[in-house]
Amino acid sequence: MTAGHEPGADPGAEPGADSGADPDDGPRARPAARGGLYVALVGGLHADARKEAVERLLATVPGSVALHHDLSTAPEGTVTRTVRDAGGVLSTGDTPLVNDCACCALREDLVPEIARLRDSGAGVRLAVVELWDSVEPKAMAEVVAAHGFTVSAVITAVDPALLLPYLGNGDDLADVGLAAAATDQRTVADTWARQLEYAPVLAVADSPEADDEDRALLAQLHPTARRVPIGHGDLAGAAFGGFDVEAAAAAQHPACARLPADADEAGVSTLVWHRRRPFHPERLYAALEDLTCAAARSRGRFWLADRPDTLLHWDAAGGALCVESAGPWLAALPDAAWEMVPPVRRAAAALDWHPEHGDCCQHLVFTSPGLDRDGLADLLESCLLTDAEYAAGRAAWKRLPPAFDTLLEV
Repeated sequence: MTAGHEPGADPGAEPGADSGADPDDGPRARPAARGGLYVALVGGLHADARKEAVERLLATVPGSVALHHDLSTAPEGTVTRTVRDAGGVLSTGDTPLVNDCACCALREDLVPEIARLRDSGAGVRLAVVELWDSVEPKAMAEVVAAHGFTVSAVITAVDPALLLPYLGNGDDLADVGLAAAATDQRTVADTWARQLEYAPVLAVADSPEADDEDRALLAQLHPTARRVPIGHGDLAGAAFGGFDVEAAAAAQHPACARLPADADEAGVSTLVWHRRRPFHPERLYAALEDLTCAAARSRGRFWLADRPDTLLHWDAAGGALCVESAGPWLAALPDAAWEMVPPVRRAAAALDWHPEHGDCCQHLVFTSPGLDRDGLADLLESCLLTDAEYAAGRAAWKRLPPAFDTLLEV
């Protein structure tokens, strides 16, 4: 399963711009839009790049209108909506918070506004939804698609010079005024990572401050993305490229996501570490801080000897690590339960199947400038079960100290 691969190559892309598409792909039919209206989501914490991308779309797509919900007014109890086209503001309005949550108010207001544009008779062809800074596109794309509208693109705007600073920013969104709800516990880094990695199209600002290292980091973090220069690429074409909500969700699931490949360019490296033997829980737990700080971004799936049936998700950015259970490995399920597993997950497991352990494995990916590949690999290896521990078998593994119980809130 490719990670959110956007169908169709960009015939207007600048030479050297990586489309992320198979060069042998031919033209593909555009999906039919409900009521003739397409919806393109443009998001990202890089606000200037995002606004530039939206302006570019309004200027180059006839019949396009942009919707933006400003969540910065949430402390006053409302979310402010602005609707505009290339000529300027068409309307503004406020919508009240829902359950003290600005994002909830956005969801409640967004669909009726899109429906109003569709039914207005004004010939609106493309609704460009400019997401507020910390809003993640996944939830919004799923809401729009669930109401029968055609999501024709999800685009994250990127200033390459700001990529590493944002990825390394462990501040809570609440501390920098970007929280979407009182209970929002996300950080700048993990929010930015999800915004970047979910979108199959990246609108890339022409930043004079960006260098080869910045561009290599962007390419390695999301190698399947179609990268379109905002100022001189075919962003309008990308806005109608098509988007598969279900495929995008699968591409984010730790069990079947296609993670970046091994790479080394312009001082930026990606280490793909794949092993079959489980981790010793205590040794891995003791190494977590060093592993988390070893790379600007790391992610993947892993298994612990004392929890051999549980697929665990590794997600680290900004010096902070999130470890979560993603349910059982397929190898732990009875045969009858496999019919309830999505086909994409079964296909991913089949590609990685081991005669003894099934789909249980370590598959972790670390991406960073200046990555100490050898040191990182040695540290990871030291956390695996030794030969003697491995030979003791699963019954003995389960008696190992449960070092991750607190982290997993057991």
